Amino acid sequence: MSGGQPGGGQPGSGQPGGGQLDGLVAVVTGGASGIGAAIAHALADEGAEVAVFDLDPSGADPRFAAFAADISDRTAVERAVGEVGERFGRIDIVVNNAGIGAQGDISGNDDDEWARVLSINVTGIARVTAAALPWLRRSPAAAVCNTSSIAATAGLPQRALYSASKGAVLSLTRAMAADHLREGIRVNAVNPGTADTPWIGRLLSSASDPAAERAALEARQPHGRLVSAEEVAGAVLYLVSPAAGSTTGTYIEVDGGMSALRLRPAGT
Repeated sequence: MSGGQPGGGQPGSGQPGGGQLDGLVAVVTGGASGIGAAIAHALADEGAEVAVFDLDPSGADPRFAAFAADISDRTAVERAVGEVGERFGRIDIVVNNAGIGAQGDISGNDDDEWARVLSINVTGIARVTAAALPWLRRSPAAAVCNTSSIAATAGLPQRALYSASKGAVLSLTRAMAADHLREGIRVNAVNPGTADTPWIGRLLSSASDPAAERAALEARQPHGRLVSAEEVAGAVLYLVSPAAGSTTGTYIEVDGGMSALRLRPAGT
């Protein structure tokens, strides 16, 4: 494996393009749409070479290296990671963003669905990061960021399976941070609130009253609106950048204050 710097310069040195990620190579799972696409753009705008993993990478920005990869399949993951390493000679950043939703209380999903969601949302993080570890260990600025959720820290109705998976992501993030800190690899997470993504769009379109459902989702976040994908991407950018060199084993909540604020009703 090569430790060469595509693009030249030292990580975070601002050479040659002035971006804080110049010379670094990033893998973003689920990077062809929604939050993943916003993250990929944010990293690329700061100078990173970006490789996108997605079940259907056809929608990815043409400036990214796009790979068809099912993160529930270890062989497919290892193949895709190997192709990134072969193409760029290094991997410095892994953003484990790919995930799927689930609705219902604990009786709302059968065993097969529990296994499927956990395999993608939790074990998928382990598969991708494990495959990238040999490359990350060689990087002078290695960072991993996992996408968790407000559902990991707040009890949301009809989200039992999804909440369990995202709670596991937070615990896994801390365990990974402890395991790999002395190898020079930082591991953090972001906890988005309800974000304006294609998945939420599909949920709204299937509701009996989409406008009322959207208003309810907006109202439960103290700032009164859905979180944007770009806002989540901004938090990820900070966590994976060399500027956050002392930040590891933690998470940033991008939720309009939902997790911590208890505002009085408007006008009172």
